[in-house]
Amino acid sequence: MITIRKSEDRGHFSRGWLDTYHTFSFDQYYDPAHLHWRSLRVINEDRVQPGHGFPTHSHREMEIITYILSGALEHRDSMGNGSVIRPGDVQRMSAGTGVSHSEFNPSETETVHLLQIWILPEGRGLLPSYEEKHFSEQRGRLRLIAANDGREGAVTVHQDAQIYAAVLAAGQTVVHTLDEGRHAWLQVARGTISLDEVELKQGDGAAVRRESELKITAHDLSEVLLFDLA
Repeated sequence: MITIRKSEDRGHFSRGWLDTYHTFSFDQYYDPAHLHWRSLRVINEDRVQPGHGFPTHSHREMEIITYILSGALEHRDSMGNGSVIRPGDVQRMSAGTGVSHSEFNPSETETVHLLQIWILPEGRGLLPSYEEKHFSEQRGRLRLIAANDGREGAVTVHQDAQIYAAVLAAGQTVVHTLDEGRHAWLQVARGTISLDEVELKQGDGAAVRRESELKITAHDLSEVLLFDLA
């Protein structure tokens, strides 16, 4: 069964420096029908204007993954980490017992476009930790970028969850097999694709259950994230 979450149905806020869409309930946006999907708690699509960003704030008990689509984002946190991430970089921060961080667009001219993803951890009281890796092999294939065992060079998340990224040219198809009892969420980051026979465009998401195989075909240059969840 595939249930579509249309882009235009997401929560949307424009604050001048920030244009943001919320797939699931977040901050001032509350939708009881879309609180989360399995352990996937947040998918926020943010566009941050040059010279602006999120000042220092705190989180607890959450796996936070940042995926850059264009531009650059500067990260600093209370663990002493500081870096600038760009397309191809995946950042994982386990908030655990508590961490503070800031995210800032260091460019004077270019908007940064990103997805911020939150996953509920498998347990509470984890020590805060940070990880960042660059991936360049997702063209034409589903590349594992996050997993609970960190296999294939993926960043490690503290949950039975796997995240794949794919950049597909027009006409390319990838297939993902779901083991029995697994669920999935597909998020279209850019372009237009078909999930089996269902067409999805940029910003659309799809919740998947009781399916054994997912076939993703790009109609044009597209980028997708696929979440394989317990």
